Amino acid sequence: MGKVMTAEAFVKKAKDIANNYKTLYVLGCFGAPMTESAKKRYTSNNAYNKSRANIINAASSDTFGFDCVCLLKGIFWGWNGNKDKTYGGAKHASNGVPDVGANTMFDKYCTDKSSNFKNIEVGEFVWMEGHIGVYIGNGLAVECTPIWKNKVQITAVGNIGKKSGYNTRTWKKHGKSIYLDYTKKPEKKPESKPTSTPIKVGDTVIVNGYGTASSSGTGAKTKVFSNKEMKVISIAGNSSRPNKYALNIYNKGKVNDSRSISAWFNIKDIKKK
Repeated sequence: MGKVMTAEAFVKKAKDIANNYKTLYVLGCFGAPMTESAKKRYTSNNAYNKSRANIINAASSDTFGFDCVCLLKGIFWGWNGNKDKTYGGAKHASNGVPDVGANTMFDKYCTDKSSNFKNIEVGEFVWMEGHIGVYIGNGLAVECTPIWKNKVQITAVGNIGKKSGYNTRTWKKHGKSIYLDYTKKPEKKPESKPTSTPIKVGDTVIVNGYGTASSSGTGAKTKVFSNKEMKVISIAGNSSRPNKYALNIYNKGKVNDSRSISAWFNIKDIKKK
């Protein structure tokens, strides 16, 4: 079964909805803007919404309705906050993700389930009977619930610990959605640039490469040397050119022999003996 998106992208979207959109808990709604037609539809489709008709009818047309599992499904189905679309841009049961309830979403479509929250990863779904959310890191989750703020909101995961400024929910288990890719991107290490070198004038070095007649890289080139011993007679390097080393080539073990030569070599082609 194919992955719909990365766990990182899913969490980013969940946080965006919680922080940047007007939302309201509406049972069975996966992101519809609360237009008059939507209000009529949702206040008549189940008893729970009927009991909350006054709350739903009071919502502005730029408010989007979700419930807990419909928030997750809405993201999978492509919800993008489009107020001109019936479901905010989401397409029902698209991207291979079925229309299922919270318990089935966790029981059937999550793996690596655990009640130990010590090693929970960002993007894992958090679950309790009849309710589901997504872990976003730093001890927090995004969930849509009628309690507290009555909308999509960020809450503390009580299994990890309370967080100042957040309401706290203790979940039963967590698990990885089969529709998310949890592969972590390798950290990009900055390229190391030679700013200094332990090599100094007078050192003996091993050369693998060729030299040039000038430190700017112009002029005649020497032959390519392999594991050749040379002596450092000068060092050049400034902001306009890379470090270069003037090396004197040993000839039959004698330095500054009349038959020896000097040339400039790149730092990458030499190492201290």
